[in-house]
Amino acid sequence: MVEALNSKSAPLTGPQTITARALLLGERIDTTGLERADLVSTAPLAFHVGPNGFVVLYRFGVAVLFGLSPLEEDEVLKKIGARVAGASRAEDETLVIQTAHDGDERALPDGRLVAKDISGERLLVIADALAKSVALARDETRVNAVFDTIEPFAAELAAKGRPPWKRKAMLELIGQTLLVRHRVSGRVAVEDKPDVLWDRPDLERLYARLEDEYDLESRARTLSAKIDVISETARALTDLIDAARSVRLEWTIIVLIGMEIMLTLFQMWGARGH
Repeated sequence: MVEALNSKSAPLTGPQTITARALLLGERIDTTGLERADLVSTAPLAFHVGPNGFVVLYRFGVAVLFGLSPLEEDEVLKKIGARVAGASRAEDETLVIQTAHDGDERALPDGRLVAKDISGERLLVIADALAKSVALARDETRVNAVFDTIEPFAAELAAKGRPPWKRKAMLELIGQTLLVRHRVSGRVAVEDKPDVLWDRPDLERLYARLEDEYDLESRARTLSAKIDVISETARALTDLIDAARSVRLEWTIIVLIGMEIMLTLFQMWGARGH
């Protein structure tokens, strides 16, 4: 549930059109100690900036900014920059929101979103969908990069019927596979709805529309399936390496036994000569 709401969670005053920007800042954002008097939410951390601005920070490395001027945006990013681990700016998502007090909330063909108001609770719902979309894009890029690395190994195995004897490269691939699974799994709970919906069930339909607009469920399922394939590939490569080592060990033992037999026969032959 939203852990802290104050009077500022009422609809923001100002322009009837507001731009939201979801920025991937890095691997994680440490929000500990960022509590302030104008908090709208503590999980995720959300607060107002200036007369019309609104900021939502997610621990999985995404910041969603609403209605900030370029100067306000730079100031906010500068303040939280030291709290970002594994800084990167590879992904971002922009959404223009316009208010319409009458009618259903909906996505327009030009990509804009029509919302009844721009209250703090409604912006938290929008921020949740944008943040998950950006985080999924990052993880999709990582998983696809691992697939690109796997393909040459699979092609060589299919063409020659035996694994490529590049032990170091295979171990590096296994390391990349384990790393991407660790980074992706469990960090962004796409299937979990934003906590604000516990207090505002009337915003369920808005979230459902955004979830459908950004195809969050389908993308999460596809990503999970790819991670499973990568894990199976890593397990298969590990088995191939273990099998190759076992074969080499067996041949080494056979050679040593053969040498021992030859040495014994030589000693016996030498003893007969005397």
